Amino acid sequence: MQTKPHPASGFSGGFISGALGALCLAVVLLYVLNMSEVLAISILDIPSIQRAFSWIYENLRLSVIPFCLTLAFYTGALWRLKHSLKDHDVSAEKIAQADHQVDILINLFFGIGVIWTAIGMRGALLEGLGDLTADSAAKLGAFSILQRLVDGGILLALSTTIVGAVGGYLLRLVKSLAVGTQVRAYYNRLANQQAETVNAVLTSIDAQLSLLVSYAENQPAEHR
Repeated sequence: MQTKPHPASGFSGGFISGALGALCLAVVLLYVLNMSEVLAISILDIPSIQRAFSWIYENLRLSVIPFCLTLAFYTGALWRLKHSLKDHDVSAEKIAQADHQVDILINLFFGIGVIWTAIGMRGALLEGLGDLTADSAAKLGAFSILQRLVDGGILLALSTTIVGAVGGYLLRLVKSLAVGTQVRAYYNRLANQQAETVNAVLTSIDAQLSLLVSYAENQPAEHR
C-alpha cells in the first residue's frame, strides 16, 4: 500500500533548500567583501582559511557567485523533485517540470564554466596583448608576455573550465544516484498506464464492433 507523504515534509524540504541558498549567498558575499578588502573578518585570518580563500579568488574570482547560486538552486530543485516523486497526487506535468528544472540547472553549471572561460580569455588577451606592438613585444620577451596573460585571466579561464565540467558531471551523478531510479520507474509507470488506457479503448471498440456484427448476422434475410 502506497502512502501519501505528510505535507510537513514538503515544507521542510522548501525550508531547508531556502536556508541553504541563503547560507550560500551569505558565504559568497563575505568572500567577495573579504577578498576585495572592503570588510575584514577575523576568522579568515586563520592561515589555512586565508590560503584557501586566496586560492579560490586567484583561480575563480567572481565566478564563485554564479557557481554557488546555481548549486543552491540545484539542491532545492532536486529536493522538490525527490518529494514530488513520493507524492502520488502530484500531476505528471509538475514532475516533468521539476525534472526539467534540475536538468536546466546542471546545464547552467556547465554554461557558467564556458562563459567564464571566454571572459578569462578575453581579459588575458586584452591585458597581455592589447597594447603591444611588434617592437614592444620583442623588448618584453616571451616570459613577460606570458606573465601578462596569466595576470590578465588565463588562470581564470582554465580553472572555470575545469570547475564547470567536473561540477556539472558530478551534479549529473548526484541526480542519477538520488532520483534516477525513481524517475525511470515513474515514467515507466506512466507509459504503462497510457498503454493500458489505449488497450482498454481498443477492447471496448472491438466489443462494440462484435455486437454490431452479431446483430447484423442474426437479422432475417428480408431485413438485410
